Amino acid sequence: MSEALFTRLQALLGPGGVERDAKGLPRAVPESDDALAMVCALASEEGWKLRLEGAGTWLATDAPADLSLSTRSLNRLIALNPADLVATVQPGMPIEALQSELFAKGMWLAMDPPGRPERTIGSIVATGTAGPLRLGFGPVRDHVLGCTAATGDGRLVSAGGRVVKNVAGYDLTKLHVGGFGGFGAIAELHLRLRALPEADSTLLARGTRDAMVRAGRDAREAQSAAVALELFSPALAADAEWVLAARLIGATAAVEAERERLAKATGLAWDPVPPQRETAFWGLAARGALAGPLTVRLGVLFDGMDDALDLVGEHFDEGLVSAGLGSGSIRWTGDVPADRLLTLRRIAATREIPVTLERAPWAVRQSVGHFGAYREGVGQLVGRLRETFDPRGCLSVALEGSDS
Repeated sequence: MSEALFTRLQALLGPGGVERDAKGLPRAVPESDDALAMVCALASEEGWKLRLEGAGTWLATDAPADLSLSTRSLNRLIALNPADLVATVQPGMPIEALQSELFAKGMWLAMDPPGRPERTIGSIVATGTAGPLRLGFGPVRDHVLGCTAATGDGRLVSAGGRVVKNVAGYDLTKLHVGGFGGFGAIAELHLRLRALPEADSTLLARGTRDAMVRAGRDAREAQSAAVALELFSPALAADAEWVLAARLIGATAAVEAERERLAKATGLAWDPVPPQRETAFWGLAARGALAGPLTVRLGVLFDGMDDALDLVGEHFDEGLVSAGLGSGSIRWTGDVPADRLLTLRRIAATREIPVTLERAPWAVRQSVGHFGAYREGVGQLVGRLRETFDPRGCLSVALEGSDS
């Protein structure tokens, strides 16, 4: 990129709004929605490839591009409505900072995504990466009431709303939740909050994988009220055995009653985690998803959990694995060649198990794609949507993969 174009970016954003990364690539750091849109418009006008970046704590910032676009200066809690339990947040705000502000007001965002606590809200929403709390509070899309995003050609498009019940028009918000930036750059999010619970308790059980999966099935059949029921491999839990973690939230009396019911339903001796260690326990499990260069998520019905775990162990390994026993997801972290990932995805497809590549180096993302080959007819629809929101193909994102 010529110095003249670098100067043009500076004219848009000010001297402090443009920098160069370690490889000399220009990086735009806008401080407003309008500035974000102007960068996208300029990239489209000039035919530049544009790489979207948050804080760089989840996806590697290695996609080929002429210009990178960072949201790190869009990092504020814009509005908070305690009466409606809704917050309006910019995408570059770390979830840890957001939770801290919400806790002080007696509220919280019921999400515990994989990765470090400084992961940005925009990254979590764009990749749709939910954690163990998905069992009790739903996937990421259930927490997003609406959003504003800059399209690849610089239009600011708003979808959804600022209230919990809003059904007017097409729900374009869901394009951006888990869209990996393929339909635009998130500029603003309206999030659904919850009041802080009176009690929050974590219980652990240990044993063989089969025994823990069986306990999860027993808890599910007993209609346990646990908001998280997560199985961790020994390596991920830093334990000698598989660990099943149950998280109970609510009124103190209800949590105590649920402890007893869980023990009775599963026949296990559950060990409570001391309150001062609960955050560290869940944080360790979350950071485990960064212990290898690749993170993969499988969506599976509970009845197929054993088979899916066997499939992962056969084609990858059972090193860093977590499984939501009730939420229907398995997350694996490690390092395998792209061809083995493609093999697992194809076998899983015959069993109706979707495999999402959550994070990986660009070479793997480009080859495999975040979602791989779509079902018949879906690929055309996605292609047309991408053409609508990014008509010149500026956004450097690999949704499908070249070898899928």
